[in-house]
Amino acid sequence: MKQMRPYASGAIAIALGTVIFVLPFVFIALQAVKSKSEASRLDFTLPEKWLLWDNLAAVFKARDYQLVLAYFNSTLITVVSVTILILFSAMVGYVMQRRRTRWNAVASGALFMGLMMPPAVVPTIGLLQDIGLFKTITGMILIQVAYNLSFSTLLYRSFISTIPRDLDEAALIDGARAWQIFFRVILPLLKPVTVTNIVVQSIAIFNDFTNPLYYLPGKENVTVQLTLYNFQSMYTSQYNLLFMNILLVTVPPLIVFIFFNRQIVAGMTAGAVKG
Repeated sequence: MKQMRPYASGAIAIALGTVIFVLPFVFIALQAVKSKSEASRLDFTLPEKWLLWDNLAAVFKARDYQLVLAYFNSTLITVVSVTILILFSAMVGYVMQRRRTRWNAVASGALFMGLMMPPAVVPTIGLLQDIGLFKTITGMILIQVAYNLSFSTLLYRSFISTIPRDLDEAALIDGARAWQIFFRVILPLLKPVTVTNIVVQSIAIFNDFTNPLYYLPGKENVTVQLTLYNFQSMYTSQYNLLFMNILLVTVPPLIVFIFFNRQIVAGMTAGAVKG
């Protein structure tokens, strides 16, 4: 009986995972390829006629190709935000780990406060208006970097603690400057945690709904998650198009997660044990 318990628990886990994650995705995909009348029944039956390309074209053409603009905006925000976030958090994590000063406790407290404290929406909007970045892509990028900096920095600091200081000292003896030690010696060794940060933060920023809703209003600034909010009223009686829009928004992050899930786990656990 004891030998059967691992198999039973594994089977239960697979069953629960299927019910929670796989079935909803299958349901969305089925509705997305049905006709308007068939999708209105909201069931798991196969469509009489597969309308994948028709529904896909209708969603892309809606509101003067708003979904295309949304993909461009979301991609631009994600790529630039993650690039700045990775570079800045890696440098901050390196300095915090290598240079032990009385300010480290203050910096660590600020990082944990950034993780725990909810964002102050109204003051942030006022600040963005004062500096002229409200309703701009640049302002949205700054918000994403500021809101996600703490998590990335803590990951880097934990991982850097596993890198021997001897490497820094050897490079210093060879005449390398501080920036050369970081970019030529330390940064290449941060690949596992960097991949983790890129994947996790890209999915989080690409799927973000609340921040663009608050800080990036306007039809010209629409992001992929806001298309669901905007199209909901438009497709109240056309569930096939609404589910097609959901499918288009869901698939890119899902593909990224499927291909990089091992790197995510490796980067999250690499700095857990110092050695």
